[in-house]
Amino acid sequence: MESASDLGGFSWIDWTVVAAFLVFATWVGERKSGRPKDVHDFFLGGRRLPWYAVAASIIATEISAVTLVGLPAVVFRVGGDLTYLQLGVIGSFIARWLIAVYLVPAYFEREIFSPYDYMGERLGARVRGMTTTLFAIGGVLAQAARVYLVAVVLQVILNDELGWLAARTGLPPLVSAVAAIGIVSVLWTWMGGIATVIWTDAILFLVFLAAIAIMLVTILIGVDGGAETVVRLGDEAGKLRFWNTDPSPAAAYTVWTAIFAVSWGNVGAYGTDQLLVQRLLCCRGVRDARRAIMASYGSMLVTVLVGCVGLGLYAWYDQYPLGGRALELFTESPDRILPIFILQAIPVGLKGLIIAGVFAAAISSLDSILAALSQTVLSAFWLPRRKRKDEDPRVALRMSRILVLVFGVLLCSLAVFADVVAQAYPSILDLALAMSGYTQGALLAGFLLAFLRLNVDGSGFLWSAPLSLMAVFAVAWSVDLPLEQVALAHAGQQWAFWVLVTGAVVLLAAWVRWRLVPEWGRVGGTVRALRHSLLLLAGLALVFWIGTSGVEIAWPWYVPVGCAVAFTLGYALAVPQSASELAAPP
Repeated sequence: MESASDLGGFSWIDWTVVAAFLVFATWVGERKSGRPKDVHDFFLGGRRLPWYAVAASIIATEISAVTLVGLPAVVFRVGGDLTYLQLGVIGSFIARWLIAVYLVPAYFEREIFSPYDYMGERLGARVRGMTTTLFAIGGVLAQAARVYLVAVVLQVILNDELGWLAARTGLPPLVSAVAAIGIVSVLWTWMGGIATVIWTDAILFLVFLAAIAIMLVTILIGVDGGAETVVRLGDEAGKLRFWNTDPSPAAAYTVWTAIFAVSWGNVGAYGTDQLLVQRLLCCRGVRDARRAIMASYGSMLVTVLVGCVGLGLYAWYDQYPLGGRALELFTESPDRILPIFILQAIPVGLKGLIIAGVFAAAISSLDSILAALSQTVLSAFWLPRRKRKDEDPRVALRMSRILVLVFGVLLCSLAVFADVVAQAYPSILDLALAMSGYTQGALLAGFLLAFLRLNVDGSGFLWSAPLSLMAVFAVAWSVDLPLEQVALAHAGQQWAFWVLVTGAVVLLAAWVRWRLVPEWGRVGGTVRALRHSLLLLAGLALVFWIGTSGVEIAWPWYVPVGCAVAFTLGYALAVPQSASELAAPP
């Protein structure tokens, strides 16, 4: 076998394996979860789920198809290595320890459905609405990118099948692949709420391990010289490098990024993102929740094995170079290397099991975010407006399922358009991880303002949170031009600048209407209003400086940047709790 040009196909045996897995996972999820009677069962699983199932669910959600497919491509590509693993080995452990010691006990002080309920109780109902909105934005962006990734994989694996469907329905292959993921995810979430999600995630975790083992064994058997050759070729190409001490904030995979940016960011991800916190809240108590979050560090073992798959792919295609249609697909998108390998090298039947794992990974991420989005929106916006507190609990349960469907359609729609944004990132792995960073900094700042008991209300956070979002956007899409030259910029650069301008105009108009005018003329209010207005203008000036100066900051730093802006101005623009009757936007 001198060249790897034959893509192979997906047989009826592989289809049978995929179908059998989906049926089995559905049956297990239904049996273990039971039928939810109210939103307490639907969103918290009755707080009776074992810690080991919760830990497995966190791992399955954290790994997702992005890591399973994206990391091997990162290692395989020219200049790729194992430095990505630093981020989890260091940053993930520090963050989990901080969450277990400090955040978990705070969340179990009383029954809450989300960390945004906790922030709302400490800082006011408007803060709960703001943090819920931020979570919805970040969750939709991040998970849409993950669904897009798996759809790209399915396009390669099921090229003939999706082509046949496109010829008869007119639906592009990408749309059909996204729709398949979305339909199964909505049905699984409808079936039993978070309990079903957690138990099916536990099954998916085992499938991840099986898929990784199959790929590694196939590589070690097929490559002449086995593991010794894989290691030798990886070493010669510099792919075994693990530590990177580059101090530049523009470098994403460095030890400094891991210690500071990723630790900071993961406290936000594991501690204030409902996608993962919701699982901890399903545990029986503080002790089990702590066990679950620390045991989920086992995800790093899975991630290391996935990195080894990337090393194996490099050795495989060194001996069997890409050619023909396989080379064309890889040239179009290097992120396709793993699905190409699956089609070419994995035996019939086992190929179906791996694709079931990839497909299930997407479902795991999507059904998780659907449950979390439904719960937070219901808790923050729908339930507080119900006049009848004694109404049938099935009404709220029905609304929960409607929200799951609405968010499912929204997420899948955005996934179809994610291809445009993906062009701005070196890999889909970076894209998916960067998207979640837009809002996590502001969410972490909201938690800190509530947790540290600074004796201020949440009125400042209502303004600093959107400013934080603008700051991260400016970092991510810097136009790299001074203001006077923006009009001469290429259209691809102008759009980011005008997004910032629009955001600034809206924020200032809202500030005048709901903060400046109500405070003006009150005793002590005029001076406070002027001082706070200057602080807000200074924050906006900082955002525009970032957006037009060409500052380069890698995506792991999005959370620290967003958190620093939201926390500092959230505190500075707030009023003492004793004066919390001052006006704030509705």
